[in-house]
Amino acid sequence: MNGLRGLAWLLVFQSIGEVLARGLSLPLPGPVLGLMLLLGALYLPAVREPVAECANFMLAHLSLLFIPVGVGVMTHLALLSQYGGRMLLVVVLSTWIGLAVTVLVLYGFNHKKNKT
Repeated sequence: MNGLRGLAWLLVFQSIGEVLARGLSLPLPGPVLGLMLLLGALYLPAVREPVAECANFMLAHLSLLFIPVGVGVMTHLALLSQYGGRMLLVVVLSTWIGLAVTVLVLYGFNHKKNKT
């Protein structure tokens, strides 16, 4: 039952984020705004505990989320053979760029922290 409350909290915050994003014409997607609101709400035990239980359940069954992706790849094998090399290059480069930016940001925070 607590896991369902956690799922309800996730859906509530996503909905609030959607309403804010569309109502105020913000440049951020609604789910991103909802996650930012959820981050603040996780300080409250009434939100944190059910969301944690729901997250643990969803993480335990994470592999099920890859089934639709696998079906999509199988149905578009012709496109994959045509653009697969380019897609692989984009995925690898974007992963490396994301890792590099993360390292630089963490290095900057650590360097700034050590100065003070």
